[in-house]
Amino acid sequence: MRQELPFDQLLSQARDDGADAPIVLRNVMVVMRDGVRLATDIYLPRSTTGGAAVPVIMERTPYGKHLPSRSERSADDARTLGREVVARYFVRHGFAVVYQDCRGRYGSEGAFVKYTSDAEDGYDTCAWMVRQDWCNGRIGTMGLSYAAHTQAALGSVGAPGVVAMFLDSGGFSNAYQGGIRQGGTFEMKQVTWALRQALESPEVLADPQRLAALREVDIREWFTRSLEWTPGNSPLSLAPEYEAYLFEQWRHGCFDDYWRQPGLYAQGYYARFPAAAMVHMSSWFDPYPRTATENSMGLSVDGKAPVCLILGPWTHGNRSLTYAGDVDFGAAATLDGQLAEDFLALRLAWFRRWLKEEEGTASPLPPVSLFVMGGCSGRRNAEGRMEHGGKWRSEPCWPLPGTERQAHYLHADGTLLPAPPQADELSLAYRHDPLNPVPTVGGAVTSGEPLMVGGAFDQHEHAARFGVSPPYAPLSEREDVLVFLSPVLEEDLEVTGEVGAELWISSDCPDTDFSIKLIDVYPPNEDYPQGYAMNLTDGILRVRYRDSWEHPALMVPGEVYKIRVEAFPTSNLFKAGHRIRVDVSSSNFPRFDINPNTGADEGVASTPRVATNRIHLDARRPSKVILPVINR
Repeated sequence: MRQELPFDQLLSQARDDGADAPIVLRNVMVVMRDGVRLATDIYLPRSTTGGAAVPVIMERTPYGKHLPSRSERSADDARTLGREVVARYFVRHGFAVVYQDCRGRYGSEGAFVKYTSDAEDGYDTCAWMVRQDWCNGRIGTMGLSYAAHTQAALGSVGAPGVVAMFLDSGGFSNAYQGGIRQGGTFEMKQVTWALRQALESPEVLADPQRLAALREVDIREWFTRSLEWTPGNSPLSLAPEYEAYLFEQWRHGCFDDYWRQPGLYAQGYYARFPAAAMVHMSSWFDPYPRTATENSMGLSVDGKAPVCLILGPWTHGNRSLTYAGDVDFGAAATLDGQLAEDFLALRLAWFRRWLKEEEGTASPLPPVSLFVMGGCSGRRNAEGRMEHGGKWRSEPCWPLPGTERQAHYLHADGTLLPAPPQADELSLAYRHDPLNPVPTVGGAVTSGEPLMVGGAFDQHEHAARFGVSPPYAPLSEREDVLVFLSPVLEEDLEVTGEVGAELWISSDCPDTDFSIKLIDVYPPNEDYPQGYAMNLTDGILRVRYRDSWEHPALMVPGEVYKIRVEAFPTSNLFKAGHRIRVDVSSSNFPRFDINPNTGADEGVASTPRVATNRIHLDARRPSKVILPVINR
């Protein structure tokens, strides 16, 4: 590994590929405040050898600074670009580019602890860069997913020099409510992600026997008994450093100081963020649309710098695809050709305007760019996907002007109506068996393979899904799913914004979960004789947190409580002839951990109980979903 050296000594060791190529400095070991050294690759315009200083674009990643990023692609070319190719693109336009391996990953020293070391490390790296002769003191940041989390982390501690940021699908506004936990439950993608990353960790790679054993872990079998896991008895027991932080996150059920750390809770640090021009980008079937909307709102309040929001119809980072899951949104659904020529061109325009201060150039983005899903035929296209369609629209702010929070009430006959129920003492009950949870069918999922995938799907069991069995029926036929349907719509209805439900509930157990799912129901056609029930968004609440995230309280069995369940934002045009559907249940597994209904602490092995859960639907206790309807 190359040590941190003076610039002239680094240049003497740099790779030189000719007069038109950048100067490339490999594995510069940048020293953090605790002495740990982080491996850093630097790409410099040749003008810096003559003393010129230039603005810098940086990405901090746990995925290998020398490896391709799966999302560096375009609609015209599905091949992924290596990070060096991306770096050379920006160097040609007068930027230096820095890639750094996060602590404990690939070439960097130290122990990897997911998310919580990135604030100080990001700050220290920025402080180091602004001291370098080749940096003019102006830094831009970029990156997808974890590399967006690292941006919000360094922003939360006011990293020096940062004047432009492009956060793509990440940057926790509050990891307790999206990304690690949601509504008090734990997102099990943290397990599948950790298992894959453990296979690449330096400790495991240095131990061939352990590496071979970890590759043989049967993750599907482990998930069939997730209620039994303990430290030392989990899919990650062969990688104890990964198992340790997993259980730390899982067992921190309350919203305490752990969740208020920079790197996990940007909301608590908005005042400390640099006055940087920012883009917050996510998508409807990504785990981070709530993060993106909350960050864009919270960081635009003081007006110190422009903050733009992009929300597309994609799954995580797949901005150049027209589809998500089994649903296609049309040729206009990609970022390419709509917001810019491609993603490289969009970031270049952003950094040229705000990092180089090209003040004569207009901002390349409006305040809000969003894709409103829906409006197409509902037939099957040549690729076998349902045609849902949609279109891009520019808006001045989020939430959108003209948003009306409309209540749609759940009725005991299974209808969903704008009028509240009039009868007394009506309710519907179902049995929630933790050993037979409702299976995850699409949604805002990433990193869940091979157990779950994100996107829009007909809400139907299928042999390829986890936790299902023949005859693979629609989810609506499960006894533990309550279905509420609107009448057939006579006019189009646009829903854009945050979706939530206010439910009156009771249970015969001291704790349980309640989940909601919003669905666009297509009428039957030749391709889909039973119609098509397309998921849009969903949410869940662990009832012990109904009144406080900091101070959970178990239920008194049989007592009635009012709860609020929040779903991620969405944007969809329900066409005339369609129906709005809301499903209520108590599980969505393996996306969220299973509540054993016992009141046991999270992440602790527990013998489950079957719960009889009840939704109250009468005049005194009207349960309802609240939809953000756009009236213009």
